[in-house]
Amino acid sequence: MLPWESQRLAAVVAALGVAGAGTIVRGSAGRMLVWGGVLVALGISIAAWRSADVALPVLRDRFEGEVSGTVEAVEIRSGRGQVRFQLAPDDPGLPPHVRISLKANVPAGLVPGAKVTVRAMLLPPAGPSFPGGYDFARREWFDQLGATGYPLGPTVITRKAPPPAGVEAWLDDLRARLTVRIETVVGGDAGAISAAFVTGDQGGISTATNLAMRYSGMAHLLSISGVHIAIVVGGTMWITRALLALSPWIALRWPLKAISAGTAAVAGIGYTILAGAQVPTVRSCIGTVIVLLGVIMGREALSLRLLAGGGFVIMAVRPEALLGPSFQLTFAAVTGLVALFNSRLGRWLSAPRQNAGWVSRTLQHLAGLLVTGVIAEALLSATALFHFNQTGAYGVFANLLAIPWTSFVVMPLLVVALLLDPLGIAAPAWWALGKSMDALIALAVWVAGWPGSVVRVGLMPITAYALLVGGGLWLFIWQGRARWLGAVPVVIGAVMALTSHPPDLLVSADGHHVAVLLDAYDDEGPRLALLRDRTGDYLRDVWGGVTASTADAAIADLPNADCTVDACVARVGTGRSAIRLLATLSKDRIGQPKFGPACAAADIVVSERRLPGWCKPRWLKLDRTALETSGAVAIWLAGRRVETVGELTGDHPWMPQPRVWRPRAGGASGAGRALRAGRPAEAAPNPDEPTY
Repeated sequence: MLPWESQRLAAVVAALGVAGAGTIVRGSAGRMLVWGGVLVALGISIAAWRSADVALPVLRDRFEGEVSGTVEAVEIRSGRGQVRFQLAPDDPGLPPHVRISLKANVPAGLVPGAKVTVRAMLLPPAGPSFPGGYDFARREWFDQLGATGYPLGPTVITRKAPPPAGVEAWLDDLRARLTVRIETVVGGDAGAISAAFVTGDQGGISTATNLAMRYSGMAHLLSISGVHIAIVVGGTMWITRALLALSPWIALRWPLKAISAGTAAVAGIGYTILAGAQVPTVRSCIGTVIVLLGVIMGREALSLRLLAGGGFVIMAVRPEALLGPSFQLTFAAVTGLVALFNSRLGRWLSAPRQNAGWVSRTLQHLAGLLVTGVIAEALLSATALFHFNQTGAYGVFANLLAIPWTSFVVMPLLVVALLLDPLGIAAPAWWALGKSMDALIALAVWVAGWPGSVVRVGLMPITAYALLVGGGLWLFIWQGRARWLGAVPVVIGAVMALTSHPPDLLVSADGHHVAVLLDAYDDEGPRLALLRDRTGDYLRDVWGGVTASTADAAIADLPNADCTVDACVARVGTGRSAIRLLATLSKDRIGQPKFGPACAAADIVVSERRLPGWCKPRWLKLDRTALETSGAVAIWLAGRRVETVGELTGDHPWMPQPRVWRPRAGGASGAGRALRAGRPAEAAPNPDEPTY
């Protein structure tokens, strides 16, 4: 999160200074300062080492030509009509690993180990589409992908893949065959989700079902994580203990609880390996194994210390996981639930009532499910709103039905079907599995269709999210009345998140796309006006999410816009904060006699080309030269606030663009100074002035 190396070094020095100060303080406070300072310094150092350790060459500019190499991995995304394969190019001038996406069926023979040749367009890893957005370049850096692209011709198999060799290749082949088998025998989205539960491959799930699961708050079921690991581990532990207890001699002499916990740990690890050892699955498996070790050793199974140990292991080995939404979603929910069941309320909800009637016990279980769902959904929603700008409003109610249905109906049927399939007698189990999965999908579609099923919030300030996280941790960790002090930052963070104003203007990293948030509201909410009609769906969705609006308007259609085939001028904003925007549309040269006065009359000029020095707008000049340094830009007209991707990424290696500036304290942001045209901003333009 610290963008510049000087800041990271300063943080290490400060942490070591705290540790040094702790040596002169007696008692537990001194030990806390020493260990806290040392661990912070080590954490920053491990993150820096990890960034350097995975470093591989990255494509700096687009490449168009023939690419030959060996297929390393194939991902079939039939639900989106797409196939992606990772390639190790033979050309030493290309990155060691690239990924190509096909909008077609899988070519025959396209499997790991095959040699292929394809004419392709390769592009450098893309940074965030807005400051603070999801950083694909960072993810691909740690995945060691140097480029992504698409084919410009057919993919030709020049040599067939050899038979799978080694355990990893055998597992990949088994995983692929299992996915195809389950999707074929069950069919449709029910088969695709069933396969995802076993192998982790979500490629066959249609976009409509994905959206329904997301809007209903049930999307967590699609990714093999805590719920699935808990079902497998819990089921294995229960069955093992029940079978061993059938023998009185064993039950009286053997530690059944420890044996069943060890067997469950082996089952959980095996399931994780079978599912492809994805990051969420590995994280859940580590946490579960730590809990089972606590059971074996006779320690408290659900404690914040064991959870902290699992997080410590992950961050020490893969520190980049900390910034991912998956890590934050998992640990937010689990930390909250562990804290809940260690509290007085949680102990009351989970306390056994052997002498109570079945009605009382049923009500207790229902209350436990409801409270658990509310706590988990609240924590998940905060993280989802920060990363995705939207969350399902009725996830608590949907999961009250979905999780028990998945635990006690879907997963057992899936296990039975897989066990009976080699014997050729699994048809009834497959049929029942398909019907149960159809019911799960129907529940998601039904809940997603409720009025107000999706809560949308614009760009959440990082300060608001930090207050929510910090206050939540205070509430969970401290005991006694002091814990309620954590509610203060939580409330402040929530107010900041709900009242923050989204950016008024968004500019893509290449200057090709521009979006303006309209002040006018209609019955369907705020709208986003785009510069180009052919803006892709992805950018529309992302920019619409960050502004909590619908990207269905055009700048050219605004009443205060004047557009030609070459450029577009529009008045943006209202009152004293209004500015005049000039954006180029074509690549044709416009002479200085026409374009010079237009630049001078504009407050902001945006272009995907390099503009000459005589183009001097009043405030910002966002041409190719500036955007190569800054990346995507977000602008708030009130206060003339500017944020850029470059300012937030700094000198981290996954943003390869050259940097010729550094942010300095005081005045406008570093990005604003870097992009400033050289003259101070003037008063808002007169709407009656002639436009170009």
